[in-house]
Amino acid sequence: YISLSVKEIYKITLVQYYLIQQSLLLIPLLCIFQFKHCFMKQIFFIAFLFAGIPSFCQTTIQRDAEIEKMVKEISSDSLKSYIKSMVAFGTRNTLSTQTNPKRGIGAARNWVLGKFNEFAKQSDGRLSAFIDTTTLQPDKRRIDTVTLLGNVVATLKGTDPNDNRIFIISGHLDNMRSSPTERMGDAPGANDDASGCAAVIECARIMSKHNFPATIIFVTVSGEEQGLLGSAFMSEKAKKENWNIVAVLNNDIMGSNNSNETNIINNTKVRVFSEGIPAYETEKVAANIRNLGMENDGKSRQLARYVKEIGERYVDNMEVVLIYRNDRFLRGGDHTPYVQRGFAAVRITEMNENYTRQHQDVRVENGIQYGDLEEYIDYEYLRKNTGINLANLANLSKAPAMPDSVKMEVKKLTNSTLLYWQTPKIGKVKGYYVLVRETTSAFWQRKIFTAETEMRLPYSKDNYFFAVQSVNEDGNESLPVVPGIGR
Repeated sequence: YISLSVKEIYKITLVQYYLIQQSLLLIPLLCIFQFKHCFMKQIFFIAFLFAGIPSFCQTTIQRDAEIEKMVKEISSDSLKSYIKSMVAFGTRNTLSTQTNPKRGIGAARNWVLGKFNEFAKQSDGRLSAFIDTTTLQPDKRRIDTVTLLGNVVATLKGTDPNDNRIFIISGHLDNMRSSPTERMGDAPGANDDASGCAAVIECARIMSKHNFPATIIFVTVSGEEQGLLGSAFMSEKAKKENWNIVAVLNNDIMGSNNSNETNIINNTKVRVFSEGIPAYETEKVAANIRNLGMENDGKSRQLARYVKEIGERYVDNMEVVLIYRNDRFLRGGDHTPYVQRGFAAVRITEMNENYTRQHQDVRVENGIQYGDLEEYIDYEYLRKNTGINLANLANLSKAPAMPDSVKMEVKKLTNSTLLYWQTPKIGKVKGYYVLVRETTSAFWQRKIFTAETEMRLPYSKDNYFFAVQSVNEDGNESLPVVPGIGR
């Protein structure tokens, strides 16, 4: 907007004004610098514009004091102690020993269960934990023997008996050396994925002392390196039992901040991966998504935008970078089985991966240290990434449910847009945010509050996308809902 001339400013239309309302707050100062010989005329013109425009005030989003306190409680020392303990089991390969009390995946699972049970003592009976098991048969690929697979699951029961929503945070406890079936040698797995499991455990430690209307599940899965088997087992169980899973935050490789080859070092950015067109949709539904231009607005993509907004709200000096693909190029993670079954799920991963430390036997070769060693973890970076998870879990579980039956009126062609919806059946609602963004924007650009269940906007549905989210008295927002077609 700095480049606007006086003549161009006069050409601003009423509809355009709504889009740049916030930016206009800066124009008086810009005009003084750019048009110093006529700045009084510019200020008078802007005052005239403001006088003739209805009020759509931009709401300042405040931090929830309880969530802010929980984020500050996250301890780098606690995270460090968790990772050291997991590395000390030597290997956590899914095929490794389950009978040795000090080594292998069995000992690691029991240790995580012990931590969850320790936290349960401070939860007034709301947190319970167990190891959920299933038997894997040999597949002639990454499972060469009959194997008992176990996910360590801790459930923090919601306080509202009418609220059946579930929010999941996940990391994978298993790891591997250069070969996925090599189970005897040491495999530290400090970053892949003791870092994700440490975030899960730390969130459980802190959140188990607080009450949330909805249920939160903390899980460290096994079998990830064998083909996402632990998460596939859990997500299939959830689908069969009709769990109301609203969001899944999968954490995998999130504790280091430098890359090999490029040598980029940056502990102020973290990536969130999310799918576009839902994998579970039928071709007919997918065709409708494309027809409406909604390829960028699936449930997981909405969750990713939410993670960015809430994460950056509560964690200072961090940028959440949205990556518009389900996972890294030609690779997969434990959120994918949930996505394939219709749940909203994203992957949270460090910005710069180092491949000399992933799936590697520990060794020195040509002067390069290989192996996923604990010494390469940046615990301050991991603390911030854990905070992003905690803030999102807390804000989601404290918020009311998403608004029901969100629709866009399309009975006739208009240059304005009428949205309407119904009050959610779960949670106490103060009002709603109507979200607006240009079709080329990756993020929601406007949040307009209303206490009503409809709103007409001076924005053309041809040129903008819209969504609606519920909000309570404390400012906790639900996930956004993109409107359907209302006739």
